[in-house]
Amino acid sequence: MRLGVVADFAGPSGRGGSAVAPMTGVGWLPLRGRDEEIHLRRSETLLGRQAECAALDGVLEAVRAGESRSLVVRGAAGVGKSALLQHLIDRAAGCRVVSAAGVQSEMELPFAAVHRLCAPMLDLLDTLPEPQRDALGTAFRLCAGPAPGGFLVGVATLSLVAAAAENRPLVGVIDDVQWLDPASAQVLAFVARRLLAESVAFVFAVRDSSDVHALSGLPAMDVAGLGERDARSLLRSVIPGRLDEQVGDRIIGEAGGNPRALLELPRELSRAELAGGFGPPTTQTLSGRIEDHVQLRLERMPVAGRQLLLLAAAEPLGDPALLWRAAERLGDGFGPVTVAAVNGMVDFGARVRFRHPSVRSAVYWAASPEERCRVHRALAEATDVEADPDRRAWHRAHATMGPDEEIAAELEGLADRARARGGLAAAAAFLERSATLTQDSGRRAERALAAAQSTHLAGAPEHALALLALAQAGPPDELRLAHVDLLRAEIAFTTDRGSLAAPMLLRAARQLERLDPGAAREAYLQALSAGMFAGRLAEGASLLEVVAAAGAAPPPPVAGRAADLLLDSLVLHFTEDARTATPTVCRALRAFSSHGISPAEELRWLRLVFTTAAALWDDQSCHVLAERHVDLARHTAALSVLPLALSSRITVHLLEGELAEAASLSEDVRMIIAATGSQITNYGAVMVAAWQGRQAEVDQLVLAAACQAAARGEGAGLTVCDWASAVLYNGLGRHGEARAAAQRASVDPPGSVAHWALAELVEAAVRSGDRALAAWALDQLVQTTQASPTDWALGIEARSRALLSQGEDAESLYREAIDRLGRTRLRPEFARSHLLYGEWLRSERRRVEAREQLRTAHEMFAAMGLAAFADRAARELLATGETIRRRIVETYDQLTPQEEQVASLARTGLTNKEIGNRMYVSPRTVEWHLRKVFAKRGITSRKQLDDIPLAAAISGIG
Repeated sequence: MRLGVVADFAGPSGRGGSAVAPMTGVGWLPLRGRDEEIHLRRSETLLGRQAECAALDGVLEAVRAGESRSLVVRGAAGVGKSALLQHLIDRAAGCRVVSAAGVQSEMELPFAAVHRLCAPMLDLLDTLPEPQRDALGTAFRLCAGPAPGGFLVGVATLSLVAAAAENRPLVGVIDDVQWLDPASAQVLAFVARRLLAESVAFVFAVRDSSDVHALSGLPAMDVAGLGERDARSLLRSVIPGRLDEQVGDRIIGEAGGNPRALLELPRELSRAELAGGFGPPTTQTLSGRIEDHVQLRLERMPVAGRQLLLLAAAEPLGDPALLWRAAERLGDGFGPVTVAAVNGMVDFGARVRFRHPSVRSAVYWAASPEERCRVHRALAEATDVEADPDRRAWHRAHATMGPDEEIAAELEGLADRARARGGLAAAAAFLERSATLTQDSGRRAERALAAAQSTHLAGAPEHALALLALAQAGPPDELRLAHVDLLRAEIAFTTDRGSLAAPMLLRAARQLERLDPGAAREAYLQALSAGMFAGRLAEGASLLEVVAAAGAAPPPPVAGRAADLLLDSLVLHFTEDARTATPTVCRALRAFSSHGISPAEELRWLRLVFTTAAALWDDQSCHVLAERHVDLARHTAALSVLPLALSSRITVHLLEGELAEAASLSEDVRMIIAATGSQITNYGAVMVAAWQGRQAEVDQLVLAAACQAAARGEGAGLTVCDWASAVLYNGLGRHGEARAAAQRASVDPPGSVAHWALAELVEAAVRSGDRALAAWALDQLVQTTQASPTDWALGIEARSRALLSQGEDAESLYREAIDRLGRTRLRPEFARSHLLYGEWLRSERRRVEAREQLRTAHEMFAAMGLAAFADRAARELLATGETIRRRIVETYDQLTPQEEQVASLARTGLTNKEIGNRMYVSPRTVEWHLRKVFAKRGITSRKQLDDIPLAAAISGIG
């Protein structure tokens, strides 16, 4: 991997320090000499760009003042984005500048652009925490190790950038973002979003026609074409002779104000054409015109010049030493005359650079297949097999036009190496090329299937489906075709979250029954998971249909596998009464608690295991499983799994009354979604807002989440929203609305949230006067609580029975609920039992006893930050004659979610560096947040953090 370029600007001219290698595609075209090159650069950079230049100057002013800035410069190809970046570099006196540019031929190489950007800073690698240091070392091929996830590489890159900016402001310049490899795009966008209190600026340039989702949400500046006056001035500056006015008008109109087009369109016109009115056609796009001009110039060029250009186009690293070694092997007598012939199209400096990426593409595809094979063969021979075996094999693969099993097998082996480095996209590319070089049709189909699997994991489902078509086109093979159908179903589950995936997975499982019983059972388990996600929005196969099919699955080929136990237990859970199913479910939970489960299995199934434990009212298992899932996902940097694991942990935190911790993890989920551009929904944010009693926010979040869930066919998401709404409205005392929400949630297929919603429905129905509905809900609830006699289950049952009871029976049940729930971690349910008991005592006119229960409930709710329930308890206390003293926190004193998160972590004893690693920010950003927390709360040290509230609450009863 080539190192990136770096410029340390110290002098007032911006040219002090080390030498600056010009960036790829900086937006200028050498026409007639060095003086005119400089003139054209200045014309394009400054002409009509005063506002854009001022914006970039503002970025530099901010970063010199110790602030962080990110900016996306968007515009059409050739509009001058790269020239604006060069303006930024030229003005970056006193700053350290690091740069990288996307290279189209490197889009399959994971972290290629991140490596180029970070290479000048790798002397600081040893200052990073060991997991981060190892992640970058492995991603950049500096050392061997397990595959690093993109998220961990992003955190490590953030730490490296923050360390590099400690002594001098750092400016990162990234051009041609549309051609970054996807892993680098995600990492660099993640870093840009997490910059806050560092002296760092990240400026990206991207074509406005490109959909680089990773950059969405970052501040952006659109660069439009030049106005007519500026366009005419630029055009005249590059035409030495007479320009016919009509020809000029046509060129300006065709260019649309695009500086690149204004420079290139007149290039191939003779002076007579420019003066006589015969202009170029006007029907092509800019990129098409560039290709045509390149083609015309290639036709006029000596053979040696065309070969040299093709060699440079096929070598994406821009390594001049490698290029000249390959040139020697071609033996075409490249010399000064040849180099002069290609002047203006490519620059041979410290790095080989085409003046425009479209030129590279046009040169490459203008050559014949035979010519391309010849230069790739020369590049393969010139590449060191020890230093870069992957690229050598890649060139060898493109040096052959027909099948070659030796190279195909080599690429297949390299795919395993790529996966070990976290390069799923590279592995997919190697496997795809391996398949195309395979002559045996059956082997080719197998390799295409493997390529499709890697491509799917790399996040390219559409391309994976295309590869599946190739795998399906091989000779008849039932097992391979069944796995093709299974992968197609898995892709559907990933993209649609269940609405169509369950029936597809069901069909695949049935196909595999005879061919691969173990795979069939796992497919049935996936189908069950998809059916549970789909819930009320299922299409084609309901959850109960999936369960019936899974129940008829063949027996496991090997006894005792945890996944098989889980499948059998879920079938019983959905088909038998709870008492019958519970022993089998418990055995499955114990199997996943053993030490014989691989991390891959845990990552795949722990979310489903957690949901099963929650349906059993097993609060202890829920706590352990959620914590283990998050730890494993963080440790392995499994970013696709981490949001689901965090969602489980958020749920447990809420059930245990740890709202600050839940809000902190919800912020983690939000950051992951923002950093990766994922299409998942942060249901944790809905639940946290509901427990905190923020009705307006909950209504807004529920509406957005429900729309997303409906679009994906994710009925389970609607159930979570309804349950959260029921909790909110019960807390607010708006029991009619709570009843409606709880009814919607409780009619879904049996599951943890539906069970919990039944308890909300009993309370809401009783309080809104619908005792018949409450009795029905209690009957449904008891079927689950009696089967799992945990203190959580029996405590909720006792409290729900008390709501429908009278006299001594009601009092006895309330006391039982308080006793049982008091033995659990579930403080909100414990406090709610005190609240309901206090309300019942007040209705019995036992005010003194009621005050004791209500005061306990109020204090607990206030301490946990359950504002709606605290208000409800306060109203009840007032009705008993108690005096309530409120402490009102002014808005300007309230902590932001990030400040809450930092303060919460700091008072556990974590250092700034440890907090930064947890929150994916730099220690300097942590320090900045803590200063704001100290100022808002009037404290001066970390020791005082224990004395301040970290969630909105009402406190103080006199």
